[in-house]
Amino acid sequence: MTVPIFREDSYQKSCIAIVIEVNDRGGIVLDQSVFYPTGGGQPGDRGALILNDGSRLEIATTIKGTSPDEIIHVPVENQTLPSVGDQVTAEIDWENRYRFMRMHSCLHLLSAVLPYPVTGGQVSDGKGRLDFDLPEATLDKQEITEKLNQLIGENKDVSSSWITEEELDAKPEMVKTMSVQPPRGSGKIRLIKVDGIDLQPCGGTHIKNTSEIGSVLVRKIEKKGRQNRRVSLIFKD
Repeated sequence: MTVPIFREDSYQKSCIAIVIEVNDRGGIVLDQSVFYPTGGGQPGDRGALILNDGSRLEIATTIKGTSPDEIIHVPVENQTLPSVGDQVTAEIDWENRYRFMRMHSCLHLLSAVLPYPVTGGQVSDGKGRLDFDLPEATLDKQEITEKLNQLIGENKDVSSSWITEEELDAKPEMVKTMSVQPPRGSGKIRLIKVDGIDLQPCGGTHIKNTSEIGSVLVRKIEKKGRQNRRVSLIFKD
């Protein structure tokens, strides 16, 4: 299994690791990693593994394996793969990751501005969206944009903590997503808190303060089905 360094420190850009498996499809598993695997609406990290001879093995994306703690680094095709036991330096594409972190935290703010059940969501490079369970509603792009930027400008701290699965079961209202539940089986659930604004289970990577998000715009609001309203955001810059 892979120790997920990103879960405790989203800002760590690289780490020394040992190759513990290369699967039959060329996927590489390390004993620890800073690479976030696709999940929770957030794309997997890309980057590189630096081998002992100084050569770079480009990583196209990162995914979860058959268990929640197995992280598979998917290399770009037609590269020489490392061997089990090799030591490598795992290095993420930090600029790409940081944009994901900023948008992911912004979507948590959006779920506070629009306190409705969430039916889906996606973090992308420079943009993101949430789908809400709203049978009939008139949402105003300008009003939501202003409220979001006001919260961003309040410079609120963003932090993580852990609770037990039993504690979460006692507070089901903390889970905002209707279709996706927090991963279970380890006995504990990770929470992301935006001080005074939002608290919910999340395994993704986040910034430390809302001021890091920067200005955003509500790009569009769409009707997606009888009971779905999609709110899409972009960074203003």
